[in-house]
Amino acid sequence: MTDVPGFPPNTQLLAALTRLGQATRMEAVRNAGPHNLSPLQADIISLFRRDATALRQSDIVTALASTAPTISDAVRVLRKKGLLDATADLSDARARLVRLTPAGHAEATRLNVYSESLVEAVDTLPEEELAAILRVGTKLMRELENRNLIPTSRMCPTCRFFVPNAHPSDDARPYHCNFVDAAFGDAEIRVTCPDHEVRG
Repeated sequence: MTDVPGFPPNTQLLAALTRLGQATRMEAVRNAGPHNLSPLQADIISLFRRDATALRQSDIVTALASTAPTISDAVRVLRKKGLLDATADLSDARARLVRLTPAGHAEATRLNVYSESLVEAVDTLPEEELAAILRVGTKLMRELENRNLIPTSRMCPTCRFFVPNAHPSDDARPYHCNFVDAAFGDAEIRVTCPDHEVRG
């Protein structure tokens, strides 16, 4: 099939990704929860959920590709809601460390459950199609990271435990994770992993 004038495949893919992003954003708005979280506030809570540690506000800015004033406002609101707490950073007198409160941990647990509607939609994909999307998705994410268009993700291809061609004779599971010492394939690629360590 030849390209339809004015509708090249690359722009159609970007349009599709935009629509998928809209769907996840709309679900985030519907999932505001008892604290009436905005999508950005939910992203901040989820970031702590993944890292399970205290962070500087500058770290949050970098991780979410946002701006310092925007994150500062969101953190201030989350502190008022009792979901975040801030303490002095002993290693830098100018900085403060932000962490989840007990209520924040409870909210992080709630946010850990993805929208049933989105999960059901993804579950309609055959495993081979899901695997292909994950493989291509991580490749595209790497390219966007290399161009500084998105922050670095905690995904398999950027992890020091990831060995890409460890099992070349196994088409279904050619990769190896040295953290869990197991072979895996495209359908098991992680785009966010709590055990991720940046490749040296």
